[in-house]
Amino acid sequence: MSRPFDVQRTALRDQVHDRILADLLAGAVQPGERLSIDTLARELAVSPTPIREALVQLERTGLVTREALKGYRVAPPLDREQLAELFDARLMLEERAALLAAPHAAELLPELRAAHEVHEAACHDVVHAHAHGDVPLEVTQRYFEADGAFHAVILHHAGNRYVREMYASLGALTHRLRQAALRGPSDVTEALAEHRAILDAFSGADPSSAVQAMARHIEGVRARSLADR
Repeated sequence: MSRPFDVQRTALRDQVHDRILADLLAGAVQPGERLSIDTLARELAVSPTPIREALVQLERTGLVTREALKGYRVAPPLDREQLAELFDARLMLEERAALLAAPHAAELLPELRAAHEVHEAACHDVVHAHAHGDVPLEVTQRYFEADGAFHAVILHHAGNRYVREMYASLGALTHRLRQAALRGPSDVTEALAEHRAILDAFSGADPSSAVQAMARHIEGVRARSLADR
C-alpha cells in the first residue's frame, strides 16, 4: 500500500519555501550569508524539517548553496559565465515562445496590452522615485512583477507546457538578475521601449517580427546586465 499523502505537511513546506524565497529575492539576506536551519525554524515557528526541505528545493534554483559540514548559504552573485549561460537559455526559450505564440496573436494581444500598461505604470513609478532619491523596495518589486507578467502572457499563449516549465525553472535566477540589473531610469525605460516593440510586432502580420523583437529585448537586457561587470 502506498504511503498516505500528507497534505498539511506539504502545505507547510510550500509556505516555508515561499517565505524564504521572498526574503532572498527581497535582499533581506545577503550573498554569502549563512542560513541556519535552527534559526530559521525558530523565526518561522516550525520544526527544522520543512526548513531543510525548502532549502533543498532552493538549492536546485541556484539561489542557495550547500557546503558539506557547513550547511547552507545565500549564493554569490552570478559571474559572467553564469550570466552568459542564463541569457543563452532565456534567448532560446523566449524566441521559441514568441514563435509559438504568434499564431494566437488575436487572443494574446488584449492580455499583452494590459500587461504592458501595468509595466508602463510601474516604470513611471521607478523613474519618479529615482528622481526624488532612492527607489523603495516595494516600487522595485512591483516593477519586476509587472516585467515578469508581460513575459508570462507570451509564454502562456505559446501553448507548450514544457517550455513554460523550463522557463519557470529559471524564474528565481531571472528575478535575482533583474534586481541586480536595475541601476537607474535608463534601465527601465529601455526595457519598456523593448516591450512596446514586442507588443507592436505581435500586432503585425509577420510572425518572425515578434521573434526578432523578443531577441532584441533579451540581448538588450544582456548588454545592460554585463555593462558594469
